[in-house]
Amino acid sequence: MEKTFLQPILTLIQIHEYAIWRGIISMNAETLKVAVYGLSTEGYKIASHISTKGIHVSIIDDSSGMAITLKPDIAKTYSSVTSFIQDETLLDFEPFDVAINNASFVFFTPRIRKSWPDAKSHIVSKFQDVIKHMNKDSSIIYTVPTGFGVNNENITLIERRTGLSVGKNIFYHYMPMSSISSTIFDTIIGTKSELNSIFVNLLNGLFPNSTIKILDIESAEYIYCIRILKHYGLMSPIFEICKFAERSFQSQMMEFESVDELYLDDLVSGLFDLNTILSSLSGISPLTLLVKGNIATVENYIKHLTEQIKIILKKFELKASKTKAIISWTFDPNEMRGDRLEIISRLESRLRDYVGDVERHDSRFDYYSSEKKVIMVSCSKADFNKIQNNPTSEILIIKATPMLGQIPV
Repeated sequence: MEKTFLQPILTLIQIHEYAIWRGIISMNAETLKVAVYGLSTEGYKIASHISTKGIHVSIIDDSSGMAITLKPDIAKTYSSVTSFIQDETLLDFEPFDVAINNASFVFFTPRIRKSWPDAKSHIVSKFQDVIKHMNKDSSIIYTVPTGFGVNNENITLIERRTGLSVGKNIFYHYMPMSSISSTIFDTIIGTKSELNSIFVNLLNGLFPNSTIKILDIESAEYIYCIRILKHYGLMSPIFEICKFAERSFQSQMMEFESVDELYLDDLVSGLFDLNTILSSLSGISPLTLLVKGNIATVENYIKHLTEQIKIILKKFELKASKTKAIISWTFDPNEMRGDRLEIISRLESRLRDYVGDVERHDSRFDYYSSEKKVIMVSCSKADFNKIQNNPTSEILIIKATPMLGQIPV
């Protein structure tokens, strides 16, 4: 039967059974080595999970080029990459090229801090640094979300750089790490070859709240792009329409839609993914316009948010010199995508056009007394809850939601 792009090739269980039936020889955990390129949250999650299985794992700091051996006791001690980085514990280091050269499986999970279009060349450069050190019969797992045809470009690059044939004597798998909760969507893996039992066992338990679906590479690209556009298809219209709504509309809208539950943080969550889809498209088409429109929604909202704050300054007769703006936005600084860091910098810059004193609060609510009137911009639901639970002095909270709720505390 001919497969459609929405039809999984095999389930993990079927793959595992097929591997055993074909007599694939399992490696001993003591001799198997895995490398994870990128000291990101996603990379550390993969590395620590595999390490606790008793397998030798090297996680590579792509900024320094050094590989760190992640032993099971270390992985169990540090639950996040942030705590792992901050600790001064003596660790085992080796050059990253040696770690990749010795690895049977290499996960590509870089920290991306460039903006588009520079991000694309930055990713390709890092990917080239990895593949030139890979050996025959090894596998690379590409976790960066891509647009259409990018994985085939990666495969061509691998074959040109290594002289090996992907699917025969070197292996490539596409496993995009979602920016959206894994509980919403199944995890997908695109591949040109059969998944062997070793790789299946490495992934076992990595996504406990998600089913893993195995697809061909093109189908994996299609499905992931559909997911991202579907995610924005539900949000972008709300953010765009509410910009034109009168205040009286808010109470009526709340009866039908939970617009107050959507924040700037949600709007930015897939911005990287939108840009990578757009970079893979050429010419003008309905799809190109759709992707560009969703990207524009993010930029338009930042502009709308700062303009509304300017209006609030006039409404309360607040002078710029007597006002402090605090951006309350808690997010993971070590995630692969750097969109939140970019957007918060852009928001901070725009706010400085109207308020000279602008600060970021990105970990906990710790407001101190000030002679200035404080405007607190809450950029996520979690940040708003922290502010609500810690009332101190009189401040004005601006919820970075479609309706920009104003709440004096």
